[in-house]
Order: sequence, then structure tokens, then C-alpha cells
Amino acid sequence: MLELSSPRWGELRDAYGSAAKIPELLRRLLAVPSDHGSSEPWFSLWSALAHQGDVYSASFAAVPHVIEAIASSPERVTDVYFHFPAWIEICRHKNSVDVPDELAAGYFDALKRIPALVASAGETQWSTAFTACALSATAAAKGQHELAEALLELTSSDTVGAFLEWSYDR
Repeated sequence: MLELSSPRWGELRDAYGSAAKIPELLRRLLAVPSDHGSSEPWFSLWSALAHQGDVYSASFAAVPHVIEAIASSPERVTDVYFHFPAWIEICRHKNSVDVPDELAAGYFDALKRIPALVASAGETQWSTAFTACALSATAAAKGQHELAEALLELTSSDTVGAFLEWSYDR
């Protein structure tokens, strides 16, 4: 895992150019877990690292830190903590983006931790969105990218109900 203090972050890329500001956003996430993807620092992380379905070298460096945030406070984790790495992995696969060699071990090792971390979050009450994101992250970590993407479409009870109606009518 690339340390947050590493000057290498300035050489990595995000949607806006240099990823030098990403470590500070990740520090904020680790210090005070944020509930919603639309609040900071999540909003800026999503915008910079998963911009309109594109992923960047800094995306792969950030995922291990998000996974570490899950591991350090599984009781405070919300759906966005699983949604983020799932979406990065889905987009990596869909766009055939290679993980830079120096980031690959940390990135893929972090993904391998997801199934156990999903299980550790089992004591909290799971909403539909949390369940869909946790299962999506697990599927993405196991190489089931299309299933992972489909699961992200089922983040509301209304969508699940509509899907079930559609499947019954087939």
C-alpha cells in the first residue's frame, strides 16, 4: 500500500491531473468516517478517482486505504465504503485499465480482504443499499464484474421490487 506521506502521490494521476491532494482526502476519511458519498471527503474522492466511469493510477492507490478504513472501524462503515472499491474494480475491468505494477500488489491484496470485511460488518442492520454494495464489492473482488455492476443497480427497495416484477413476468 502506498503510504499517504509518499511523494509518489504527486506523480500519480486523477481526473484533474496530479493526485497530490488525494492523501489529505484519505486522511480525512480515516480520521472521521463519513456516512454519505455526497458529503466530503467522499464527494471529492469520487469526483477525482471514479470520474464518469474512468479510473486513474491514483484510484488504485486509494482503494487499499478505503479498505483499511473498513477494517479499522467496521461498525461505522456505510454502503459507500463498499461501493467505492466495487466501482473502481468494475470500471478497471470494463475499460481494460492496467493497474500500474508498483500499485498492483497493494490494490489486489486489498480487494482480497473484502469478503472477510463484509462478514465483519454483519452486526449492523443492513439496508438494501448497504447489502447491494457489500455484495457488489465481494463479487468485484472475486472477478464477477458484471454481477457486481448489476448488484449496484439494486440499491433501493423500489428497484429490487421492479426487478422482481420484471423477472416474474418473464
